[in-house]
Amino acid sequence: MSEVYWQAVMSGGMTLPRDRSLSEATVELVQLLGSPNPRVREDVAYPLLTTWIGQGVYDELLGGLGDGLLPGLRHGLGHDGDPSVLRRSYSALVLAEVLGRDESEHLLPRTTVLAWGDEAAGWYVRENDHRGWLGAQGWAQAVAHGAELMAALARSRHLGALELTVLLDVVGDRLLTPTPYVWRHGEEDRLAFAVMTMLHRDVLEPGLVEAWLNRLGSGVVHPPTRGHRDDEWPTPAVRNTSAFLRALHLQLALGVQGRSDLRSDADLFARPPRHRADLLLAVLDQVRAESPGLYREPANRPRH
Repeated sequence: MSEVYWQAVMSGGMTLPRDRSLSEATVELVQLLGSPNPRVREDVAYPLLTTWIGQGVYDELLGGLGDGLLPGLRHGLGHDGDPSVLRRSYSALVLAEVLGRDESEHLLPRTTVLAWGDEAAGWYVRENDHRGWLGAQGWAQAVAHGAELMAALARSRHLGALELTVLLDVVGDRLLTPTPYVWRHGEEDRLAFAVMTMLHRDVLEPGLVEAWLNRLGSGVVHPPTRGHRDDEWPTPAVRNTSAFLRALHLQLALGVQGRSDLRSDADLFARPPRHRADLLLAVLDQVRAESPGLYREPANRPRH
């Protein structure tokens, strides 16, 4: 259907169109998540799908909707610099909304959510296109939208300590994988929030998280690869990881809050992570190790 048709649906209160079935409308809107026209993708397809998800329109069909979004994560995967990233990125963002609806209403079985998690992890670590603003094509933001998907998975009651450990490793791989892109649009903050969501679940052992932080710190101080140019230092991956560690430190220090539209977030973020003090010191160790000549090493600091 034309852009004019969907704009009329938007201006008509975003209600389901009467001249089309829900299935037909959904298939087209999911495809439009890859439109290079931001008026169609960002101002029509995405808000219509998320509004209908929030209104419960898909509650009896939520599994089918999520399954229908998965091909979008695979669309053009491995490409860099072409419009295919738009479909992947916005499919991830809508899938995060589907997971949020399930966490609020308890609609999906564990097997479905874990299968989606496998698909999401496979996409996120293999996504090569990290562009943010594309000018006339609007926002791509695959890294940031992937962080939203990681946070949505981390909220899920279906994920326990083992699955959250896998998510941590996915984030670590995403950070340390060589890339030509320095993140410039707050991607590190949104990825840090995804990790904070995992920590707020209070099922990850602090020793495990500290080992994960050591891996990131080692990747900053002793990176395994050079940049895309011989004279490039720090490499983009090192810059991104360094920025992430500082963002995580700030969020641990200040505290974060969840989304007001997700009922489960009120309890999840009601109090700091149980091992916050130890984790804060562990992150500081990695930040300090990057610039030992700049930061003072405290003597006999207490461990809580």
